[in-house]
Amino acid sequence: MAGLGAPGTAAAQVMPDASAGGPSAARKPAVAWTAPLSTRGRYIVDADGKRFRLKSGNWDGAQGSWNGAGDIGDDAAHHSGQNSHGIPLGLDRVGIASLLHDFHALGLNSIRLPFSNEMIHSVAPVPDAAVAANPQLRGKTPLQIFDAVIAALTAEGFAVILNNHTNSTRWCCGLDGNERWNSRRTTRQWADDWVLMARRYQDNGRVVGADLYNEVRRDIWDDPNWGLGDNHDWQAAAQEAADRIQTEANPRLLLIIEGINWTGVPVDGLPHGRPTLAPARTLSHTLVRSGKLVYSAHFYGYTGPHHSGATGVGETSDPRYQDLTGEQLRAVLHDQAFFVSAESGQHFTAPLWISEFGIGSEESGTAARTWFAGLTDYLAATDTDFAYWPLVGWSTDRQGRPAGDSWALLRYDTAGGRTGVLDGVDWRAAAWHRLTTAPQRTGPVSPTPAWHMLTLDHRDFIQSLSTRALGDWDNGARKAACPDGERLIGLSHTQGRGLCTDAPTAGDLRTPGSAPEVVRDERYVPAGGDWAPGYSKLQCPERHFLTGYSLRGAKVSAALCMPARASLGRAGETFWFDRGDHRPPGDPGGDFAHGHYKGQCPTDAYAAGIAYTSRLGHQGSPDALLCRPLS
Repeated sequence: MAGLGAPGTAAAQVMPDASAGGPSAARKPAVAWTAPLSTRGRYIVDADGKRFRLKSGNWDGAQGSWNGAGDIGDDAAHHSGQNSHGIPLGLDRVGIASLLHDFHALGLNSIRLPFSNEMIHSVAPVPDAAVAANPQLRGKTPLQIFDAVIAALTAEGFAVILNNHTNSTRWCCGLDGNERWNSRRTTRQWADDWVLMARRYQDNGRVVGADLYNEVRRDIWDDPNWGLGDNHDWQAAAQEAADRIQTEANPRLLLIIEGINWTGVPVDGLPHGRPTLAPARTLSHTLVRSGKLVYSAHFYGYTGPHHSGATGVGETSDPRYQDLTGEQLRAVLHDQAFFVSAESGQHFTAPLWISEFGIGSEESGTAARTWFAGLTDYLAATDTDFAYWPLVGWSTDRQGRPAGDSWALLRYDTAGGRTGVLDGVDWRAAAWHRLTTAPQRTGPVSPTPAWHMLTLDHRDFIQSLSTRALGDWDNGARKAACPDGERLIGLSHTQGRGLCTDAPTAGDLRTPGSAPEVVRDERYVPAGGDWAPGYSKLQCPERHFLTGYSLRGAKVSAALCMPARASLGRAGETFWFDRGDHRPPGDPGGDFAHGHYKGQCPTDAYAAGIAYTSRLGHQGSPDALLCRPLS
């Protein structure tokens, strides 16, 4: 479609100015990066394969600002006295061109743009006063203004990441009815809204990402979880929404999945904490279109790995991040989030985006200031993508006082006068400058072999479009298949987990245009070639490799085999894993079935068959793999 961009094409087309309205595309900006964005290992790259580090800010407001008590029309009832009217802040006091000029001056190349589900469906125009400095926006609904803001941002060369921040236009993030993606709607309705938004901007190639939901956390009664398969399973919900965006709306978007922000009751002696991305180490996401997954996390000094951030009610004796030593902070940051980009060649390896961090310009505490310097220096040292919260706030005079959000990097009074880190009096400016100007990787990033998990914990997990085209290829069984272009290289003895890869070359072995073959019996085991005597075997035809499998209960039901574009090695070795792990040294791909025995072929091999038995004392679960060299 027009303006989407593809490798080797010109930069994506976008609208020339905010007054034009609507989400369509119209002209080429001068900024030198080519849409769409994808991932290679731990890096985000543009369509030319060049590293694109997200240096972002959060331009908030469209997610809502009402505190939940008092008259919603009274500014005092809104966060920091700032009534956003459900649109990005600042449009009442600064022309949009001036705002974007200041964003450029901060060194930003991208904007995280929060919105609420309520904003999407609102049909009432915003008050004229809400867009007083941008009269071309008068009479428009919040979503139409959102369109115009996106058009202006992308025309100026910014990459835009859509962020579903809240269900309602109430300020986040406590016990506010916005704790989960489905707090006010079903998971399907939530995913429907994402399909709507992804389609809405599909012709604007510089709308590059979908940040699926903000700070998933406990409500009064229940915790979210990562992998239990119920209505509170954030891992599964994110997988579902990402799949629908890729297959129904816009496959070019980055899919950004934040960890869990809080579980448990913040009372000393009861379990509580901030899991963040730690669960992804043993249960990650596999997209139907690879090269689009980004993980994200938030860090603020006043919270902690087991501290809710509360003062008074809800405060525990746990340390806050700002209470940790520099060494402790770096260790915690790695364990909670930074491992996903620091540890290469794992099923969870992905770019990491710290999509929220921040501190107040009026902060005077030594611990808090030291934390901010330590975090920004760690972001710089690890060359990590980032987004400051927030970009824009109000002030009542040109000295930036007294009201408004003092955390904003840029604050504007009613006459449009600006104060903040660009104006020489903000203590945060030194750390911000170090972060935005620190050395970083640039230029081309070579294609990186992929490693991805399959899981049959709760449902089918068919991540191959070519396999989906077969329909129900093993009715009544739970079915799993690797993403197109990858091969199955590992299986667990129990639990139904699998490991996929295109290592060692990041190459696609498939015959172009081919379809997989379902194998249900031993017809392809050659005479004299019994590689697992006494066991049932599902073996691929010659010049085919395993890409999927199915189970009935724990028992192997079928194997899925894909024809190869070239000859494959035929000498085989049996890898048994019914009594312990049998995997290559170095842990390639990572622990894809934590707590279960696993078998895995060497990285330079392919799996050609699965062996199992239903003899007394056995469940018919996978016991061995036939591994053959790729060449």
